Amino acid sequence: MPAIVGVAQVITLGSSSVFHIGDVYKIMPFSTAKTFSGAGSFNTGDQVDVQNQLSSTNTSDPDVIDQNNFLNM
Repeated sequence: MPAIVGVAQVITLGSSSVFHIGDVYKIMPFSTAKTFSGAGSFNTGDQVDVQNQLSSTNTSDPDVIDQNNFLNM
């Protein structure tokens, strides 16, 4: 079903961004990334109160490959 879209203002897009309006058949990533961070790392806002008594980030990855993008060309 067609989409009816109003005004869209795009200020900036990153190099691996996807900007999608309306109908789409397929969206595939061209790159993947893995991020490790400790407790409370991505908290944003005013007056955030994070109390981490002991924080440890496990970076062990025994399977090595989580999501591939081999055929996304």
